[in-house]
Amino acid sequence: MQLSHNPINKTLEKQLDNLFYQVLAEIDSPEDLKLVLSDILTEGERTAVLKRLGIALYLDKGRNYEDVKNNIKVSSATIATVAENLGNSGWQEMIKRIKAEEWANEWTNKITGGIKRMFK
Repeated sequence: MQLSHNPINKTLEKQLDNLFYQVLAEIDSPEDLKLVLSDILTEGERTAVLKRLGIALYLDKGRNYEDVKNNIKVSSATIATVAENLGNSGWQEMIKRIKAEEWANEWTNKITGGIKRMFK
């Protein structure tokens, strides 16, 4: 994606920025969010975001650069860029939420399996 070299008016940029995040925050279902983002992001932008997320998750799990490169198909420079920012609060919030969801799913499956075994 190529950005225009013509800067947007700073006041307008701030207003649009606020609107953008306000609208995203008010979307209450994954399906609706997917619908909105699929229209806003190009396929290349979506892929880039997903790859950065994959890199962050792999690095958080202790995977090495070679493993990340081979599985996600990214350069060492891209991995390094994500690694540099992995301690930032946005990445930490994303990883925390993903881990919480994984934990909840794991325990839901264990509990459901235990109940099913009890009623066999």
